[in-house]
Amino acid sequence: MTSVSFAETLSNNGLSLERGRLLILQVNIGLMCNQTCAHCHLDAGPGRKEIMSLETIDQVVRLAESWDFAAVDITGGAPELHPDLPACIERLSPLKSEIMLRSNLSVLAEKGRPFMEHLKSHRVHLVASFPSLNESQAESVRGRGMFKSSVDTLQKLNNLGYGMPGSDLKLDLVVNPVGAFLPPSQTSLEKQFKRTLGRKWGIHFHQLFSFANVPLGRYKSWLKASGNFDKYMDKLVAAFNPSAVPGLMCRSLVSVSWDGFLYDCDFNQAAGLYQGNRKVHITGINSLPVQGEPVATGTHCFTCTAGAGFT
Repeated sequence: MTSVSFAETLSNNGLSLERGRLLILQVNIGLMCNQTCAHCHLDAGPGRKEIMSLETIDQVVRLAESWDFAAVDITGGAPELHPDLPACIERLSPLKSEIMLRSNLSVLAEKGRPFMEHLKSHRVHLVASFPSLNESQAESVRGRGMFKSSVDTLQKLNNLGYGMPGSDLKLDLVVNPVGAFLPPSQTSLEKQFKRTLGRKWGIHFHQLFSFANVPLGRYKSWLKASGNFDKYMDKLVAAFNPSAVPGLMCRSLVSVSWDGFLYDCDFNQAAGLYQGNRKVHITGINSLPVQGEPVATGTHCFTCTAGAGFT
């Protein structure tokens, strides 16, 4: 595997990774999940009991109230498993910020229609993971029965108005490759998903995002156990795209972990790299990061600059 660091690669291309305008407050509300996906960068799963305390949720809401964020992005684990998520959404709803919720769909199926209607009433933007159009591939990632559950949930969301043409109830899909591969073209994949999901199940959604898997957490363990780690890292390094750097999400967000510490992104949470390489808790915030401040980086950052990158 190449020994070139991400920082050196940026420098060799005359680039640096610095913050732009702060637009998004990302909140990892907990590591508890109903699944143990092989590509998870956080090692989330049913055995993880770490969830955000009510005190930290209160501090997050206060931060959202004090800053003009364009969006509050709630993630996990499976954030729907947090018992105080509905109340958190209700408190965030009056703000101008768009509320985004990351979902693996199967938890929405377990929560049922009342929970989905709650999301609808607060105009929550759903970003749903849907690993593959191939049932066996999807279930190799998610487990038996999860493909049908996801399809059924998307149909129920459509019935509520989510993802329908002309609807402002946003429903986007996220696809990660199954295995040690980089994703294909996002544009062509979106066309394929819209065509297949529409034809087979009458499902509609707005946008599809195709991201490479980040070599951290459970996915890193799988790569090493399968003998694919070095080859996968070489693929990421070889696919480095300088044009992806200006649009990286870490330039415009601040990420709060379940225990209240600040990071430049959710991946840096998994890597233990604090925001700007400074350990700051949400209770100790004097000011939020400003334009021009450096972003903490590690080898995993090659994932976000491979091909179209993470934007």
